[in-house]
Parts: sequence; structure tokens; C-alpha cells
Amino acid sequence: MNKAKEVQNFFYSQYFADGLRITFGTVIPALIFSFFGDIHAGITVSLGAMAVGLSDTPGPLNHRRNGMFICTLVILISALITHLANGVPLLLMFVIVTLSFLLSMFAVYGARASSVGTMGILIMVLHIDTADNTNLDTLASIAYLLAGCMWYMLLSLSLYHVRPYRQAQQELAESIQKVADYIRIKARFYTTASDTDKNYRDLIEQQIIVSTHQDNVRDQLFRSKRIIKDTTKIGRLLILIFTDIVDLFEQSMATHYDYDSIREQFGHTGVLQQFNVTIRRIANELDHLAYQINANKRPKALYRFNNDLERIRTAIDNVEKTHHLNTLPLKKILINVRNLIQRMNSIYGYFNLESQSSVRQTETDISRFVEHKAIDIKQLQENLTLKSSLFRHAARMAIVMGIGYLLSLTINVGMHSYWILLTILVILKPGFGLTKQRNFQRLIGTIVGGIGGALILILVADETSLFILLLLFMVATYSLIRINYIVSVMFMTPYILIMFSFLDMNTLAILRERIIDTLIGSGLAFFSNYIILPNWESTQVHHTMRKLLIANYRYFAQALKIIAGQPLNVTDYKLARKEVYVATANMASAFQRMITEPKSKQKDAKEVNKFVVFNHILSSYSVTLLNAVKGAEYASLTGEHVKIIRRTLFLLAQSIRLLEPEDGEEEFRAMEIDTPVDIDSNNIDSAESTLITDQLQFLNRIATDLNKTCDRLVKGQLSP
Repeated sequence: MNKAKEVQNFFYSQYFADGLRITFGTVIPALIFSFFGDIHAGITVSLGAMAVGLSDTPGPLNHRRNGMFICTLVILISALITHLANGVPLLLMFVIVTLSFLLSMFAVYGARASSVGTMGILIMVLHIDTADNTNLDTLASIAYLLAGCMWYMLLSLSLYHVRPYRQAQQELAESIQKVADYIRIKARFYTTASDTDKNYRDLIEQQIIVSTHQDNVRDQLFRSKRIIKDTTKIGRLLILIFTDIVDLFEQSMATHYDYDSIREQFGHTGVLQQFNVTIRRIANELDHLAYQINANKRPKALYRFNNDLERIRTAIDNVEKTHHLNTLPLKKILINVRNLIQRMNSIYGYFNLESQSSVRQTETDISRFVEHKAIDIKQLQENLTLKSSLFRHAARMAIVMGIGYLLSLTINVGMHSYWILLTILVILKPGFGLTKQRNFQRLIGTIVGGIGGALILILVADETSLFILLLLFMVATYSLIRINYIVSVMFMTPYILIMFSFLDMNTLAILRERIIDTLIGSGLAFFSNYIILPNWESTQVHHTMRKLLIANYRYFAQALKIIAGQPLNVTDYKLARKEVYVATANMASAFQRMITEPKSKQKDAKEVNKFVVFNHILSSYSVTLLNAVKGAEYASLTGEHVKIIRRTLFLLAQSIRLLEPEDGEEEFRAMEIDTPVDIDSNNIDSAESTLITDQLQFLNRIATDLNKTCDRLVKGQLSP
């Protein structure tokens, strides 16, 4: 996607829409109250709107509505308790520590609940004030906060009812774009100059991103009763496109082969370059499709791939004639590439006028693709232990917030010492790596944004111009906060400085205060991860590894089911595939967190890296194998194939048992699948049968390597 389209795509995106909505919801109350001469009341109303707005993350309507109601309740309780404790430092200290712990534990119930808890802590921090407050002041403040919360909820829900499908459409477009980036990385495997190991690392990182966005789309589409039951074209269309994109993503994984072997065999022939060009064009086509869906346009294809396919076919024939090599692997890759193109053409076909009345119904039970979790107090109780990383984070947050408050009392930096607590709140994360990253981003963003804000206030005197800049900076802050935190902070600091300038405050003194408070808060947050209930990834990575092995075992076992003649249940197959994607993304995320931790804490990092790469190869190659087995004639499937599959499953089961399950986790049980006796008589030495044998032997080698890696990891953990 070219730069101009990237910019346009951002303005069509959900991030920009969120930024506009939160800015509008925050600014309007302040303007109205300012007009009537009560700017301070307006700021309190705007604060309530902003807090609920920041918790209003994309998702199904009922989740968003419930989340905003609970957020309102949490905000009001937090503000009331803080108001009542103001003026009594010891009591306020107890309130800060207690609320910080309890509200941080909201993360047990997922990302939306976590953001609600964070907003509760934010409101608590912003209401810390040593000045005496009358009951009337307290009640008025609570009433203004409630008005702001209700105003934003009304705004957000009204916009949803005007355009009910827009958020799902935007998330779907971004999901397609991430798949395009994944395919673009896959194309690099077909160039002899690229580094295979680096390609694998990039591919695994991108798979995390793809999995996250596909989960977001799944959440919005499959949890929305309106979309699922919609009888109009748009509701069904979104589900169909997403289903095809997930299938296309699987197909892109099916272009996986032993790349080192393919390069060695065919690198000198020039045929791989033809694959590289076509696969990159497929990625460009997906980018184009994503842009058109995001822009709410009727998608039209960018390329015609007939010439590409013909060029590859000719190149393969030339390899056969000129170099006398077995080109069956190349032909299999060509089939996969053709399938990718056919899936894209199917998606474009949904938008043709002729097909509007004949859009096929989805063939899967979509309700099984989302987790149905109720808020259960048992979940919270189970996490009230030092074994829980969320409990450790909540306890760490409470302790550091308490220390931060004590410092704000003892160090006289200025009137806004609560910025120390705000910095701790936004920087301190459950993992060391993310805390370190946020620390750097916050410091750089604050310093650069502060310098920029000071220059603006020095050079721009006109209040109208400053107000326009304030609005632009607010939109940029709230639009980028989820996708580029450092740039978001760069815009946030000047918008805060301009806002204070309208309140006739000394903005340069405030800038100095903000930078000093940020330095103090970031230092506390960073060092607390070392000394206060540290939570190192290497101590809990085995649980994530075990889950991934089980997911791969169940997915690979599908091949044996197909050979056994069991009918392939589409929903069960796709659920097994989804579990592999989710478990792979979780494992890759855990490894990324691990390598950002101090070197002394990265126990067995090289072995874990091998485990991640081997599992990615196993899952990708399993897709290739399953496609080959599904499309093979029964005569091509032999008893030897069954033996290799059983050996591979046995190795995977052994690896799973090496990794001890956590308390309460279901014990692993190997699958028992009976195969037909007559398959042993199939000894056809066809090219197709040989290719399946080669694929199975390669997978068996990967399973062997995985087993050895798990064995070394377990022995390393047991050794003193």
C-alpha cells in the first residue's frame, strides 16, 4: 500500500473514529459549561466522559454497553471514596493502596475489565487533594462525573445505532491487512538472499498480530446477535468474508515447505523468484481489498493473476526439461498459490450484483468459536495467590502507588504531584519487558512533546489557533494511544499544556513539574519490577509450551482421522485450527516477553527459541500435509503413512507429558483412532504417495527435535 493510501486508510480506521468520538465527547461538556461561566464543572463532566470513553474499546454492543455501565459505577465509587479520604493522609494512603490492588485485579476478567479498573484508578488519582472538601462539593463533583459518563454513553450508543456494522467492518479490514503482511513475509522465503532464521522470527511475530486481530473480529461478529441473525446482505457478508480470510490465512500457511531444501534444489533455476513476485502481488491485493472495505467502497480487484500463474507454470516446465528435477513440490506450491487467488476471487465475487441474492450460508457453528465467560467470583479467588502473575502485578501496583503517594507528600515539585501516580499507572505492566518499553516511550514522548508544547505556547498567541491545535492534539492522542503510544504521548503533553494555558496557569512551570514527576514515576515503576514480587517469564513458560503442544497434537491428529475414513467435521477441524493459532500466538508472545527481560533471567532462552520455531514449522507443515491428505486418492494413502503419523503423535504425546500440568489443569489423554485394515495393502509408489511420505518424515523429524528440546528444558529446570 502506497503512503497516500496508508494515510487515507488511517482516517478511515477505527482508531481515528475512536479518537474523534472521545475528543468530541470530552470537549463538548467543557465548552458548554465554559459558555455558562463554570469551566471547572465542565472539566469534571469532561473527565467522566473521557474515562468512560477510554474504557469503550471495540467489541459487541452488549459488552460495550455493560462495560460502560460498570465503568461509570467504578468511577463514581472511586471518586466518592477518594473525596471522603482527602485531608487525612494515612486514610488516603490506605485508600490508594487498597483501590490500586482491587481495581488492578479486574484484569482477571479480560482486557475490557482491565481498562475499567485502570479508569477507576485514574479517577482516584485525579481526585487526590489535600484541601478540605464540603459534602456539597463532594456530591456536586460526583453528580458532574455521572453527567459526563452518561453523556458519553449516550453519544457512543447513538453512533452505534446509526452505523451498527462500522466497527466490525473496520476491524475486519485491519485483520485482512495483517494477513497481507504475513503473506509478504512468506514471500521472502522464495528469495535465496534472505535469512531463513530472521524470516521465521518475523513470521512468528506477525502471526501473533494476525491472531490478535482475528480474535477481535471473531468477538465482534460472532458475539453480536444483530450480525448473526441479520437477514440482509451486510451481516452475512461480513461473516463470510472473515471466514474466507481465515481459510486464506490457513492456505498461506500451507505454502510452507522445507525452504532450505527447496532453495538448495531450485534456487539456481530462477523459478523461486516467480513465486516471490506472485506471492507479493497477492499480499498487495489483500492490502487493496482491506483498504476498500475500510473505505466502505465496493471492492474491485487490483490484479489479474492469470498471467502470473501461467508464468510460474512455464517456469516449472522449464525446470523439468532443462534441469531434469522432480518438480512435484513446486507444483504443490503452485496449487496452493492458485487456491489463495481463488479465495480472493470468491471474496470479490460476493460484491457482484449477480451474487447478492445467492450468498452462501456459513457451514460452521459459529457460536463455538467464541469463549462464553461469565463473571465468576471463583475466577478472582483462584488468582489470589502468588502463583498468579495478575496477583503479583496488582500487589506490585498497590505497593508502588503507595510509595509514589508518600514521595508526592515529601518532595515539593509543584501542585500536580499526582502525575507521579499517573506515570506509575500507565507504565507499570505485568511483564518486565512491556514495563521497560512503556517507560522509554513515556519519557521520550513527554520530553519531546513538552518541548514542542512550550514552543507552540511561545510562538502562538491567538486563542482560536491554540484551541484548534488543542482539538487536533486531542484527536491525535486518542487515535494513536492503542497503536503508537510514544507518538500519542508526544501529542498528549502539548494538549495538556495548552489546556492549562486556558486556565491561566504558568505552563512552563507545569512542564518542568510534569517532566520531573514523570522521571520519578517511571523510575519507581521500572525498578519495582526487579524487587517487588518479580514475575519472570522463564518460570512460567512451560505451561504455555504444553498448551501449544496439545493444540498441535490435536490438529495433526486430523490427518489420521481423514485416513481412517472418519467424516471431517468442518467446525471441529476449524476449532482445532483456531486453537493452534491462538496457542502459537500466546507462545510467541511469551518468548518475546522473555527475551526483553534481563539476561540473567532469560533461562534456557535458546532452547525456548528452538521450541517456538519447531512448533511453527510443525503447525505450518501440518496444514500442508492435511491439504495433501484431503486431496489424495485413497490408493495413495499407505500403511506406512499411518505408521509415521502414529510415531509422530507418540513423540508429541511424550513431549506433552514431559511438561507437568498446572494445578487444576485437565490431564492430557492421547487420542485413539482406528484405521482400516485394508490400507496396509496400499503400496502404490506414486509421486503423490511419495510426496506425502516425504512430508510425514519431515514432520516426524520436527517432532523428534521438539521432544529433545522439551527434554533439555525439563532437565535444565530440574538442575540446580
